[in-house]
Amino acid sequence: MRLSEKHWTLLILIVLVALTPFFFPSSYYFRVGSLIFINGIAVTGIVILTGYAGQISLGHAGFAGIGAYTCALAPVHLGIHPALAVVLGAAISGALAWLVGRPILRLKGYYLAVASLGLGILVSMLLTNEAWLTRGPDGIDVPDPGLRDLFRAMGLGFSATEAWYVFNGFMLIVGAWLALNLYDSPTGRALRALHGSEIAARTVGVDVAGAKLTALVISAVYASVSGSLLALQNKFITPDVSGYMHSIEIVTMAVLGGAGSVLGAIFGAGILTMLPQVLTVFAEYEQILLGLVMMLVMIFMREGLLPSVLRLVRGRGE
Repeated sequence: MRLSEKHWTLLILIVLVALTPFFFPSSYYFRVGSLIFINGIAVTGIVILTGYAGQISLGHAGFAGIGAYTCALAPVHLGIHPALAVVLGAAISGALAWLVGRPILRLKGYYLAVASLGLGILVSMLLTNEAWLTRGPDGIDVPDPGLRDLFRAMGLGFSATEAWYVFNGFMLIVGAWLALNLYDSPTGRALRALHGSEIAARTVGVDVAGAKLTALVISAVYASVSGSLLALQNKFITPDVSGYMHSIEIVTMAVLGGAGSVLGAIFGAGILTMLPQVLTVFAEYEQILLGLVMMLVMIFMREGLLPSVLRLVRGRGE
């Protein structure tokens, strides 16, 4: 039986998550892998919003900040388990995206990009300035969710970095599976229709504003979960998680790898997460080289790095 693109994507992700640790020279790379998975979850949400629905957000780090600080504050002030705080943060982010997107997404043009940018800046300012609650720019400790103890109870003696690698890899696969299922669903077809042409989508009965709002809410939940996982893994978080530059990084990862493809966007997250680690040997030239790589990809591989490479390989094969 021939595998569909969805099953190939999931199979590749499972194989990479399972086999890559055998090539890690030290435990440090488990942490790098975990960061790739966390960023991969965030960019998967961008795929749904931008790749499927054709909408642009420049403030998704704000939702990541909401998820992160909910995991820091909710266990202390509400007495709930950090795992439930992840769900609470996702619910708050989804509700906020719905409230912001409902009036904005009825308009045409780049209103969502501007509104999301303002929202992200507002969230970052609140997290920085409300020091009585968030401890301001100094950051705040995040309770340990006991993930390592959970694995030990299952008879798996993972270290802390290994435990987070496995868990974040599992969460990435689940997130990719949900996004791929959405692609072939009636909602996913409606999103792709309005990406092609809002007028044509409206003509065939698609609720354009409702479809855009759905994409925004789902992508906000993905961003929130990524922020929560980052906070729980580090056991510490600062307002930088919600900063404007982090929003740009998320969008750049998706576009670099291929925003129209779940696997491509995750590939972009992996490249952009690992590249600074590789370029540290160039010291002060690191940012210049990173920018140069991104410029070359945007100029010569407009569909994204992975889709362009795959198309080139297929062309040579024919």
